[in-house]
Amino acid sequence: MIQENARPLVLGSASPRRRELLATLGLRFDVRAADIDEAVRPGEAPQPYVQRMAHDKALAVSRRVPTGTAVLAADTTVVAAGRILGKPDDREAGLAMLSLLADTEHQVYTGVALALHGEIRERLSITTVRLRSLTQAEMEAYWATGEPVDKAGGYAIQGLGAVFVREIHGSYSGVVGLPLYETAELLTSGGYPLILGHHD
Repeated sequence: MIQENARPLVLGSASPRRRELLATLGLRFDVRAADIDEAVRPGEAPQPYVQRMAHDKALAVSRRVPTGTAVLAADTTVVAAGRILGKPDDREAGLAMLSLLADTEHQVYTGVALALHGEIRERLSITTVRLRSLTQAEMEAYWATGEPVDKAGGYAIQGLGAVFVREIHGSYSGVVGLPLYETAELLTSGGYPLILGHHD
């Protein structure tokens, strides 16, 4: 059920996955993509990186919308062996990422930020995922599907990549790109009453 909001809400992301997840909360919202520099700073750790990205996306979009409009933004990154894995640049990079993630645990960090009335509130989700072992042929066949191309870490847990996932500890929606528990916390604290929202 779609409910009317107390104030306008904008999702600061072009990700169809984040749009679908936010839609499950039953709020009306518009979409505005954030155009910011997403480069990792030298020596920057995963947690401050994703939180900075979510913060900067929310801030950038909030400057382009009418006063009183809330902007929700998020950023997701995959971390393995201490390395931040973004989206693979090419086939070689994609296969290297899958090889690194195979038969081991990695973390998925997702930062969420809500900009409203000049204030930015933030939350963080960290989830541990373990993939099974993968053969070279499996990795090549998966890359050939096209699914890994625009996914952090080179796989999609909500798509064909799910068949590789042995275990997940944390937020499934956070791995997809928008942790709904943390998002509900932010929205209710910002005055958006959710039918199934966060309650203390």
